[in-house]
Order: sequence, then structure tokens, then C-alpha cells
Amino acid sequence: MAKPRFRELRRSFGFDEVAIVPGDVTINPDQTNIELKIDDFTFALPILASAMDAVVDVKTAVILSKLGGLAVLNLEGVQTRYDNPEEVLADIARAPVAEVTAKLQKVYSAPIKEKLVAERIEAIKKAGTTCAVSVTPANTKRLAPIIAEAKADILAVQSTVTTAKHVSKSYRGLIFTELQKSVPMPVIVGNCVSYSACLDIMKTGISAVLVGVGPGAACTTRQVLGVGVPQITATMDCAAARDEYQRQSGRYVPIITDGGFRNGGDLCKAFAAGADAVMLGSILAQAKEAPGLGYHWGMSHPHPALPRGTRIKVGTTGTMEQILFGPTSVTDGSQNLIGALRTAMGVCGARNIKEMQKAEMVIAPAITTEGKSWQMTQASP
Repeated sequence: MAKPRFRELRRSFGFDEVAIVPGDVTINPDQTNIELKIDDFTFALPILASAMDAVVDVKTAVILSKLGGLAVLNLEGVQTRYDNPEEVLADIARAPVAEVTAKLQKVYSAPIKEKLVAERIEAIKKAGTTCAVSVTPANTKRLAPIIAEAKADILAVQSTVTTAKHVSKSYRGLIFTELQKSVPMPVIVGNCVSYSACLDIMKTGISAVLVGVGPGAACTTRQVLGVGVPQITATMDCAAARDEYQRQSGRYVPIITDGGFRNGGDLCKAFAAGADAVMLGSILAQAKEAPGLGYHWGMSHPHPALPRGTRIKVGTTGTMEQILFGPTSVTDGSQNLIGALRTAMGVCGARNIKEMQKAEMVIAPAITTEGKSWQMTQASP
């Protein structure tokens, strides 16, 4: 007698379980086009810096913008709670491991100062660079008018999981169609990992979607809540939603794979899985200019009742320019990310990101270990 099944699980894949198949034609890497378009904005690099306090401040936002990417400033973090954020960040970096969660909970319990929200945006704009900022759904209605008045360029509305259909006790929650009418700028929404949620979000008219729940190096959501989908599968599912939405509406909404990147290989696989851009956290937290001083922590870490993050030591490996463009003296793929992307595109014969999204991929759990016994057993000098 056959046993009844409650449900059947489908297989999902992360970065280490897949590989990109070289193309039948190759092209010179310097002939590849890797531009990212979000509404009327065009960026030379498909790279966003995570809206995390250890990654983005006014200084790094300006630097990345001038390099061709886009940094997203967290408007609910240290930068908008304190007049002296550098001192607060240094205090967090110095905190003993056993005390860091309590320290972060105390630091982030200070109120958000609306005047600082405006000042940080204006400082980025004054440098002549593109200003992107991030808020959570809970604070969007309150801060959106300030963001618009300060003339930010792009608004990201982010939470661990974001959907277009949210049930709460509030009579009227955050409605994305209404938000877009109230702010004169593109709105990026995230995070999601499923086809249906991504499609629903796109139907609200937003400008881009962030993909990823729990993959970040400093995030513990997957351990604490047990939710999330490995990034390759999440990206592929959301890319399918993007393509279906374009078929229905004629409008193209880019998806941005957010989190879980360790090296150039991961970055290249995200694009082959369907990403239009990537959002980087811990890799850019290693930059000499990064405000975390060699440390990185999840933005859910300071939660007063259920922390879902941890402070990690990432170290300082080079300038932001070196991490993105090289030259590099390390062999782990954590620097010259743009060189890695262009080279992979050349190997696949992809002239642009859309063509890279069509590169063949295979399930390859041995991709990082096959033939690498010496690397795995030999200690570093």
C-alpha cells in the first residue's frame, strides 16, 4: 500500500552547487556592456552597496557613485540617529564579542532624527552624485516626505521579507502604488525570493526588486526563523517573474540579487541565473573606506526582542576601487569583481547582461572541490 504524501519538496540551489558552462563563441572582455538601468538612471556598473551601517555612509556613497555604481544609505541606522556616527561606529567595532548584541540594541534604540535624514541626503547630493536611500515599510510614510524634499534620487523600501499583500491590524498599511505617486523618484522594493511575490510586487508599478532572504554573511534569519531560499533558485524564480511581467505589461523591471556573495564567481553565477544587478555587503565592508572599520553586522541584529544578525570580522583588504577593479594580489576572487564579471561574460560570449542571463548553467556540487585537494589540505604560509 502506497504511503500518502503530505507534500513534495523541490530542490533549490545556492552558489556552490552550480557552475556556468562556457559558450560556443568567446569575445574580448573589454567589449562587454554591463550597464544597469533603473528607470531614467543608467549606471556603468551593475553593483549596489547594501544599505548597512558597516558598508555605506556619506563618504562611501560618494565614492561608489563616482566609480559607476550605486550605494544605498540606511536612513534608520547610525547615520540618522547620531550627530557623531564615526564615534558610534568605532564603539561598535571595539565592543567585546559577548557584549556586542546588547551594545547594538542600545545604539539603535536612539530615535531617528529627521533633520539628520535630510542632512545626509543633502551631503551626498552636494558632491554631485546619485543618492539612494533605504527605509523599512514601518517608517516609509513618515520619512518619505523628508526624502522627497531633500531631493534623493532613488528610494528603497526594504525588510527581511516584503510582499505586495500584507495583512495587519492597521486599516491602511503601506500601499506601493500610493507611495510612488507621493515621491518623484524610482522605488526599489525588497526582499523577496518567490515567483508569485515578485510578480505581485512588480504589478504595483515599482522600479526594481531586491531578491534574497537570509543569505548575507552577517544575517542569521535562516537560523532563527528557518526561512529563505538559496540565491541561485531565488534569482531564477524572480527572473522568471520579471520576464512574465514584461510579457504582460511591456515594462522591464530589473531584479537585484541581494546578499550571500563571497567572490567574483558568486557574482557571475548570479547574473547567469538572471540577475540584472547585485547588492554587496560583506565584500564592500572590507574596503579601507568602509565605515565598519573591518567589521560588518546585520541590520536585524539590534532587534530588541529577536535579533537576527551577528557582528563578523571581515578585515580590511583594499580600497573600494581595488575590490571592484583591481589590481589584486589575492587569489580567492574577492577583488577585481568587475574584471571577473567581464571575463566570465567573454568566456560565455555574452556581449551584455541580457545575454549573460542566457548562459547555460549546470548542477555542479563539486565545482569548488574537484581537483583542489592541495588547496584544501595545504596550510597558507
